[in-house]
Amino acid sequence: MTGQQRFMSAFRGSFTSALRWHQLDALWQALRTQDMEGWYIYAVGEGPPSKPAGNLELDRFIDEINELLRREHAEDYCGIVYADNLACPSFIKIYDPNNLGVSCGYSDNPPLPGWVLSRLPPCELSAMPLPGNRKRWWRRLFAR
Repeated sequence: MTGQQRFMSAFRGSFTSALRWHQLDALWQALRTQDMEGWYIYAVGEGPPSKPAGNLELDRFIDEINELLRREHAEDYCGIVYADNLACPSFIKIYDPNNLGVSCGYSDNPPLPGWVLSRLPPCELSAMPLPGNRKRWWRRLFAR
């Protein structure tokens, strides 16, 4: 199996939602307490990263995405972050609060997540180009 096939198999695998905000807090804590080396941070619509993020980059991304989600998903529940395992994640999908469509349940054409955190090197996911505000946010975050 190629790296691209492994990534796509994991991408299409089984995921559990961090339905409540406290579950998202626990997911971020689980991510921070395991070895933070080897995580790829992929903004879907930008090119996939060629190397894993460093600890500081991942920590900063968690802080910034957490702030963005809480600010722009003004609900009393989260429900837009999914992990392959909430207690010990290796693959996380984060949906953009401004582009949800049908992110859960069944759909013939479900929206892609806005961001993917993965231990596997990501491959290009077809997507609409990022809106200008998201490009600026992403590029400010990593000074690209």
